[in-house]
Amino acid sequence: MNADIGDRLHVHGTVVGQADRLGEIIEVRGPDGDPPYLVRFDDGHEALIYPGPDAVVEHAGGLSR
Repeated sequence: MNADIGDRLHVHGTVVGQADRLGEIIEVRGPDGDPPYLVRFDDGHEALIYPGPDAVVEHAGGLSR
């Protein structure tokens, strides 16, 4: 998984009724776009994330990798 600053991280809910979480990647700390990512979620909180298999990077250009 690779990302750039400004891309969106979409974490899918894994339990029935659990909402997806969306956030903007504001810092990439791994080499060559690799995790971890500092993400500012839509509710305003920030977290350092190592995305799992339930997450997708939505690139600013519109394509997912």
